[in-house]
Amino acid sequence: TLFRSKGYASNAADFAQTEEVVAKVKEDFGHIDVLVNNAGITKDGLMLKMSEAQWDAVIDVNLKSAFNYIHAIVPIMMRQRQGSIINMASVVGVHGNAGQANYAASKAGLIALAKSIAQEVGSRGIRANAIAPGFIETAMTAALSDEVRKEWAQKIPLRRAGQVEDIANVATFLASDMSSYVSGQVIEVDGGMNM
Repeated sequence: TLFRSKGYASNAADFAQTEEVVAKVKEDFGHIDVLVNNAGITKDGLMLKMSEAQWDAVIDVNLKSAFNYIHAIVPIMMRQRQGSIINMASVVGVHGNAGQANYAASKAGLIALAKSIAQEVGSRGIRANAIAPGFIETAMTAALSDEVRKEWAQKIPLRRAGQVEDIANVATFLASDMSSYVSGQVIEVDGGMNM
């Protein structure tokens, strides 16, 4: 089987740019089967010291971008009568986290968005789910001190941080026909942490 791939650049938080990118992808490939909303940033701080700019930036990138892409892609998936939408949330969106009110709110929003979309378009063969990663080895977590990383590992029943592949495997499951009866769910991939 021959697979084609192509990269597209846009500001996912910009509604018009998102519509343009989705139209181009549809033009280039003829259909869109899977959407993974994975844009994410952090601008941490305690709520009382958080600026409006910190709040807005995180909500725009993490949550508004998902709305933009879902809004642009769902009509295509509806015509196809199939599709899988995967929102990359976080365990912080399920349990909250001090110093991350903006990030937690954006990730909780992604969970509720997936659940709502699942109800709205399920009859058209479209599934929507969320993945809630726990402590995963990424560039974002690499910035933490070894001490903090060890402390996190001790809180995780599997006693290790997750790998990017652990998340990719769940995304692959949700994108595939193996999960054809799974919709409106949030899957926590956190080594049993449950904060």
